[in-house]
Amino acid sequence: MGINDKKYKERLLLVVMTTIFLTILIFITFSSRVLAQTRDNELEKELNLFKDVLVFVQKNFVDEEKTDVKKLIRGAMKGLLEALDDPYSTYLTKEEVSDLEETTTGKFGGVGLYIFKVEKGIEVSQPIEGTPAFKVGIMAGDIIIAVEDESTLELSLYEVVKKLKGTPGTPVKITVLRGESNVFDVKITRALIENPTVKKDMIPGNIGYLKILEFSPLTIKRVKEAIEYFKENKYSSLIIDLRNNPGGLLPSTIDVADLFFPPGKVIVSTKYRNPFDDNIHKAKDNAIVPQDIPIVVLIDKYTASASEILTGALKDTERAYVIGETSYGKGSVQQIHYVEDAVIKLSVAKYYTPDNISIHGIGIKPDKSVEEEKLSEEEEKSLEELIDNKRIDKFVEQNAKIDEKKTKEFINKLQEDGVIVKERYIRKMIKNAVNRKNNEYPIYDLDYDIAIKEAVSYIKDQQENAGSK
Repeated sequence: MGINDKKYKERLLLVVMTTIFLTILIFITFSSRVLAQTRDNELEKELNLFKDVLVFVQKNFVDEEKTDVKKLIRGAMKGLLEALDDPYSTYLTKEEVSDLEETTTGKFGGVGLYIFKVEKGIEVSQPIEGTPAFKVGIMAGDIIIAVEDESTLELSLYEVVKKLKGTPGTPVKITVLRGESNVFDVKITRALIENPTVKKDMIPGNIGYLKILEFSPLTIKRVKEAIEYFKENKYSSLIIDLRNNPGGLLPSTIDVADLFFPPGKVIVSTKYRNPFDDNIHKAKDNAIVPQDIPIVVLIDKYTASASEILTGALKDTERAYVIGETSYGKGSVQQIHYVEDAVIKLSVAKYYTPDNISIHGIGIKPDKSVEEEKLSEEEEKSLEELIDNKRIDKFVEQNAKIDEKKTKEFINKLQEDGVIVKERYIRKMIKNAVNRKNNEYPIYDLDYDIAIKEAVSYIKDQQENAGSK
């Protein structure tokens, strides 16, 4: 074969490949245009149908005062978002957005509850310690089925929030479902609520205890202060408690995660409908927690959203050991879109842990599962009766000082009266009632918090194993 023949074949191959590439490109471009044209035609058809219905309603609905076009369009937008069947995509008035921002970042008159919408009504993920709701005994897992005798089934989360908030000193009545069947009314007097974001303390054994309640603009500052506090107290290990943490702001979470990783470590990635919008968030050079500090993370079924991002980053990179219950599983990202006098909050992406796992609808499984023992139906009924008759509160009120002898006598009397609640639960309830009476709220509980006890045990085992090598 001559040199000219070889060059000819190379040119021919190049022409053929170029022709094939251009054909594919033209086909893709043409297909995309046809698809876009089809979608545009379908959209125009449906919009015309909607316009016909709107005009028909406006002209013929019996109550003319209810046919204001603006009101009808706003209702249609709300219905459009509900049709997505995504609880995180919602239509909000600017007033509702303002209420939420105030609740998240500032001070407000209210009862002191973190809540979210569920099928049965409004579930409490956590009462804020020291607030009116906490003092009257509202617990995580309680379902608010009515506010001022109005059912919460048909109310949005934002409508319930608005009803619970109000001028400090004013009362609000809520109806609570606890367990499967225990329904009771509680009157709560509103107070000025300050949203805490972080709590800290030292656990014996040089263990730093960091409880993050939510991720707000102030969280990163408070976490840094806590770590400095741990350093001053010569901490050698760390427990990060994310139980009952409903989430918060993504940037705040990334800033906090940044404190635990060397530069370049993946914290979280977000994937959008358009791949060109995808983003990978990596740690910068901001770490202040030494890499040799053992970390345990505590999670439960109320650990959601931003708190799951931090958990996933620490777990996937083997930076922390996770203890507790499988988390909530809220792994989507919302974007705010302003439309005149309203706001649309739309799920636009899903986030993925460093191992490229989407936990949306699944949650994060702990390395070790630790859950409170579930009560039998008979035990739950007995517990409900014990709460209803307020025998524990009365016992605490009647005794200025409660020692072991009085406690044991009281428990024996309850058992004689047919109370079948386990002694451990009764003792824990007595301790909580004493704390409420004295207005004292310990940061952690080594007596009855089984997840913290398991975390401390794990840390001690790790230290002993390291020392024996």
